[in-house]
Amino acid sequence: MNLLRIVKVSLRALSRNKMRSFLTALGIIIGVGAVIAMISIGQGAKAEVEKRFNSLGTNLLFVRPGSEALHGRHVEEGSIKSLTLADAQAIKEQCSAVTAVSPSVNGRAQTIYGNKNWNTVVQGVGADYPKIRNWEMESGIFFDESMLRTSQKICILGADVSKNLFEGANPIGQVIRINKIPFKIIGVFQPKGDSGGWHNQDDVIIVPYTTAMRRLLGIADYVQSIDISAVSTSKTAEAQTQIEELLRIRHKIAPGGEDDFSIRNMSDVAAGASESTRILTILLGGIASVSLLVGGIGIMNIMLVSVTERIREIGIRMSVGAREKDILLQFLIEATVLSVLGGVIGIGVGVASSKLIAQFAGWQTLLSMSAIALAFLFSVSVGVFFGFYPARKASKLDPIDALRYE
Repeated sequence: MNLLRIVKVSLRALSRNKMRSFLTALGIIIGVGAVIAMISIGQGAKAEVEKRFNSLGTNLLFVRPGSEALHGRHVEEGSIKSLTLADAQAIKEQCSAVTAVSPSVNGRAQTIYGNKNWNTVVQGVGADYPKIRNWEMESGIFFDESMLRTSQKICILGADVSKNLFEGANPIGQVIRINKIPFKIIGVFQPKGDSGGWHNQDDVIIVPYTTAMRRLLGIADYVQSIDISAVSTSKTAEAQTQIEELLRIRHKIAPGGEDDFSIRNMSDVAAGASESTRILTILLGGIASVSLLVGGIGIMNIMLVSVTERIREIGIRMSVGAREKDILLQFLIEATVLSVLGGVIGIGVGVASSKLIAQFAGWQTLLSMSAIALAFLFSVSVGVFFGFYPARKASKLDPIDALRYE
């Protein structure tokens, strides 16, 4: 019996019990659909995490004051004043792996324009801030070093502040009051969204740090953080080492002494978050793949029932010349057809589920062709694996005993 003939016989046998064949394949359909949907959720989460970290800036490091010990316990990071403008200037001039530096101070302030007011974060930064944070202007300009040195009363609005105070009108050139002090608007940032759940980056007003320290916050020489951009991603670790060594020398910290500052390397944080989402994706895919194994067991169960029901048919085929391998191949093809059809329908179910989850649950999903191909191949493998035992059992039947079977 040739292969094409065996395939036709297998399909005819499956078509006799269409509902049973569909229910048998349903386990594979659910399994493949679940694997694709779960992996798309994991991949979407990974992409969203990477997007949020990229929005913070490229090759970014944050230097913040350290914590102090009170009654034998360390209080929160940033509780001491240890970073100065001179530290920021020294980092820029002496650390070869650093390309841009911006001292940073911030506080909340009431902002007024006409009859509208908005309470927001006012942040004083340096002229390199947009470069460090990879932040483009929606309109207007950012301040330069000359505006910074003269402590001009100018500001750049975040997208949310602009929307709430000006309701779509052009704010460039307008004057707002920040804590009753007039500031001229020279620019508006492009929208960025929240920074990984920490805060809304668009709800901010940016001013020169000299202006913020002298006119708004009443801070003398100390800064709350120093934002730094390394020359490249590969140089981020080197930049961190150079900064640590320089600040320990400047702050006269003895060997073995505890640092009075801390450095957060966003590349390490991003890598850790990306690894966590990768593990989550594997976990979700692994849980969903269990349903594929259950579907495979269902195929084995139905194929064993089919063999029992068709013992006389098998005996007749053997008596007219069918060989063991023909019987084996016939039942194996039946199992494979069930798993292939289930896999194809499951792909459609998985893609549709992924889109529905994105639309109604609001989660970002990302379909992966490699995940779809892997789920389909796994479904076919499950069908072949679980279909082999019933097929082999059928091929080993004794023709005489099979013909006598009632």
